[in-house]
Amino acid sequence: MKIFKFGGASVKDAESVKNVSMVLKSQGFAKCLLVISAMGKTTNELEKVVELYFKKENYQTEIKIIKQKHIEIAEGLFQENHPVFAEINLFFDDLDSFLRRNKSPNYNFVYDQVVSCGEMISTKIVSEYLNEIQFINQWLDARDYIKTDNSYRDGNVDWKKTEEFISTLNSEICYVTQGFIGSDENNFTVTLGREGSDYSAAIFAYCMNAEAMTIWKDVPGVMTGDPRKFKDVTLLSNISYEEAIEMAYYGASVIHPKTLQPLQQKSIPFYVKSFVDPTKEGTKVGASEKNQHEETYILKENQNLLKISTRDFSFIAEDHMSQIFSLLSRHKIKVSLMQNSAISLALCLEDKFNAIDELNEELQKDFRTDVVKNVSLFTVRNAKMDNIDKFYQEKSVLLEQISKNTLQMVTQ
Repeated sequence: MKIFKFGGASVKDAESVKNVSMVLKSQGFAKCLLVISAMGKTTNELEKVVELYFKKENYQTEIKIIKQKHIEIAEGLFQENHPVFAEINLFFDDLDSFLRRNKSPNYNFVYDQVVSCGEMISTKIVSEYLNEIQFINQWLDARDYIKTDNSYRDGNVDWKKTEEFISTLNSEICYVTQGFIGSDENNFTVTLGREGSDYSAAIFAYCMNAEAMTIWKDVPGVMTGDPRKFKDVTLLSNISYEEAIEMAYYGASVIHPKTLQPLQQKSIPFYVKSFVDPTKEGTKVGASEKNQHEETYILKENQNLLKISTRDFSFIAEDHMSQIFSLLSRHKIKVSLMQNSAISLALCLEDKFNAIDELNEELQKDFRTDVVKNVSLFTVRNAKMDNIDKFYQEKSVLLEQISKNTLQMVTQ
């Protein structure tokens, strides 16, 4: 069994969906499971629906715009009387009905029920199109197979139940399913975190003992830096699981942080390839004598720098650290970089749920704090330490940390 994941950019319009079939033709469409994201920027557009809903503003117009975009994509793929149009209407009717009937004030719960519709609709369109051109497949609702707790917007996978359900699938046929989503014990939709489709693919790969997993992107593979942010970057053709995990942790956007560990546990090779030119080799992540250790550059933006010290200038002790990290966990704020001295603690934080102000307010009851918002964390992996001065040029460095082969700095 092979697992292929296609992101939003690869299914953004009718021509892109047709290109997916060309990629599959080049790879061989047999014994594979496709994990498909929402089309184009649909997730962002559905996030806007949720915002308008909670502001008690006109969200219906936004839903109509999203619906029309999907109908236009379908019109570029099917005859006008095709059953897929009724399916699209049904998905949007269900969405509108949920928002009219909903009584829950829980933003994260409503977010997951609404935003997940993007994946449901895109996979139905892609599955129907592939069947239309004789790439025979079965559409799956991922929520019937990936089971989670009820941590809405950041679900934790129940691996025992998930493996039990996925093991019932027939590895001799082809499937199309959604990325990004699972369901809790009450069968409410739970998303796996933003950009979580790669993780979904890894879950299916792990549970089905896949031969390989490939994600198809609009870049040639994993580069030594994001070509949109850095000049003169090159392709990494072979890297180890460990190196890829480190790069993902530090913020390399081409790899989702949770994706790699399930694959590494079963030594499943992981490929990053271009849907623009599927014949090129791309990047292979796995155990190999060819693994590279090139200098790589990662810029993680929209971070917050939080500096904490005790009010009486006493040491930051273990009980203080326990209190601080308990609050970070409660607010689902992740630490990207940490540096402590005797009387202070500096944290570079990723705040996905906009909770930094609430966290800071709670900390100020017991500590002195200072927050600098909208900073960036710049990381150089496998840094050539004899030539690091160049990285400081034209940067306002607020915090830096150097280890054996990694340079990190928080910049403004």
